[in-house]
Amino acid sequence: MRRSLLVPLGLTAALALSGCSGVGVGVQGTPGSAGLRDPYFPDLGNGGYDVRHYDLGLDYDPDSGRLDGTAVITARATQDLSAFNLDLHGLDIASVTVEDDPARFNRQRDEVTVRPRDELRSGETFRTVVRYSGEPRTITDADGAEEGWLRTGTGAVALGQPAGSKAWFPGNHHPSDKAAYDIEVTVPKGLQAYSNGELRSARTHGGRTSFVWRSGEPMASYLATVAIGAYETGTSVVEGVEGVDGVEGVGGAGRGGGLPVRTAVVAAQAEASAGALARIPDVVKWGERTFGPYPFSSVGAIVEEAGASGYALETQTRPVFPGAPGVQLLVHELAHQWFGDSVTPKSWQDMWLNEGFATYAEWLWSEEHGGRTAQQTFEQVYAGEGPYVDHAIGGPAAAAAIWDEPPARPRGPETISASPVYYRGATVIHKIRQAVGDDRFRSIVRGWTKTHRHGNASTADFTAYVERQAGKDLDAIWDVWLYGEGRPPKP
Repeated sequence: MRRSLLVPLGLTAALALSGCSGVGVGVQGTPGSAGLRDPYFPDLGNGGYDVRHYDLGLDYDPDSGRLDGTAVITARATQDLSAFNLDLHGLDIASVTVEDDPARFNRQRDEVTVRPRDELRSGETFRTVVRYSGEPRTITDADGAEEGWLRTGTGAVALGQPAGSKAWFPGNHHPSDKAAYDIEVTVPKGLQAYSNGELRSARTHGGRTSFVWRSGEPMASYLATVAIGAYETGTSVVEGVEGVDGVEGVGGAGRGGGLPVRTAVVAAQAEASAGALARIPDVVKWGERTFGPYPFSSVGAIVEEAGASGYALETQTRPVFPGAPGVQLLVHELAHQWFGDSVTPKSWQDMWLNEGFATYAEWLWSEEHGGRTAQQTFEQVYAGEGPYVDHAIGGPAAAAAIWDEPPARPRGPETISASPVYYRGATVIHKIRQAVGDDRFRSIVRGWTKTHRHGNASTADFTAYVERQAGKDLDAIWDVWLYGEGRPPKP
């Protein structure tokens, strides 16, 4: 059931919370909203503040499944605040401080309401520290997929789309609030802990090893990951690609030395994964030529046990795969580094901007590497036949489902990752290409990733941008292919 917004505190309670006393003293602040009214996940995220940085300290015991965590959340108030909310699923909170002062808090399901001792003023940067623990949970989505904290044979992997990140750390868990991250993960000696960004250090003491990872570029919380296990690890460099900062990591090439590549693969998948993972430099260089400069300071992959999850996920800089990926799947998840990770949707209704582009990237890769042209793939998808449909979509029944709903208006949270979002979304991109021509299309794609680099964008932002760059009205595409019901007339 959807929870209601908090109501403003009464005068007496507000005075006590702000540390003021006396009659007639006005209180300007009000509670931030509990939820951002996302069309599909209205309770996700919180109003009244913007997170700038997460510093997460995690200590995990794979045998018991217990996680002990400390989250230091640096944020800026976007209104005068008497209270604000954090999203957290399942785990127990021991204490909360705001600006080093103990803060009162209460909880209703996944909503933690924090009441700082002193009112927070609009524009003020403040630091919240949450100490928490427990056994993080796996969350089952509306479509039956599992996310959150998934235990594996030797450890665990955290997957966050759309709401799983709240299962392992408290925060503002909506894609519209991106932040930088430092994540330190402590595990038993002999295991590794992988996360996003660059590895800053790895230290062993008293039978446990702490791995410190840093993501300096903005990241939506659903793209954050932690993977714990016994991995075969690899490091290399993409020559001629510097990434956004050229930040030097442990074993990385550093500024001026190319883009660091880090991979972690469970032993059972190492041999089967080797061929595809060796193509990471090729895919990144192709992506730069096609979509624009690579937006982050490292790249890589995590390959878990087959069946660890029912899907791959584009976790930022280091996609997670359940078993050995093929090259096409690798292309799809690395294309997400531009579409979804750097240019992130404003709401979950805009999911097709992620998946439509990443799927079309597969079509372009095939076209440029000796396979079917994008036009041939488009025709097969439209007709619901041929090897592409059988292999990539799952057969005729799933192919027919492509036209069940418009990609920009999924029926509900259970279909934001359904085939219309991916494959009908890709047909929208192809129709744009047909309408504007190849040269203008490439310019539009590269301009889009540049204009919204490390930001958020909506479907309305996209359609307006494309029409400005195309110099003509494209309502025929939007009305029929993007928002229309049923399969469009044969093109």
